This record gives sequence, structure tokens and C-alpha cells, in this order.
Amino acid sequence: MDFSFFEVGMLFCFGFAWPANIYKSLISRTAKGKSMLFLLAILLGYMSGIIHKLLYSRDIVLLLYILNFVMVLTDIVLCLRNQKRDRMAAK
Repeated sequence: MDFSFFEVGMLFCFGFAWPANIYKSLISRTAKGKSMLFLLAILLGYMSGIIHKLLYSRDIVLLLYILNFVMVLTDIVLCLRNQKRDRMAAK
């Protein structure tokens, strides 16, 4: 299969930050400092990459897009949970 090492590098570098971000969301138990709009924009970007790979360029890089998508989705779920906690704490 023919794939771009630069695309792999980009996805690896972007994906490297998500586990730390997820860990921070788990430990902090607050959504302060998080931007849901930013997370959704990143999720949309990965979704676009996945669709492109499925339609035009099926290769192993698709797995990196899916992995990154799942990590961002996990952070979104944690952010929603933490927003709820923040609202409850404010009451």
C-alpha cells in the first residue's frame, strides 16, 4: 500500500497529545479551560479524514484517523460529564 509518511507524522503528532488531555479531564473533574467548539472542530476534521480514506484512499493510515477520532470523542464525553459536575457544584 502506498501512503504518505507526512500524513502519518501529522496524525501521530496530533494523536500524541490526546491521552494526556484525556487524563487531565479525568483527574481535574472540571471543564474549565476546555472549549467544546474546539473539540468538535477537531472531531469534524478527523471525521473528514476518515471519509476521505474510505472513499478515495484506503490504506493503513485510516486506523490512525479512527484512533484519534475515538480519543477526541472520549475527551468530548469527559468534557460533557465535567460540565455537568461544574453546573452541580455551582448550585
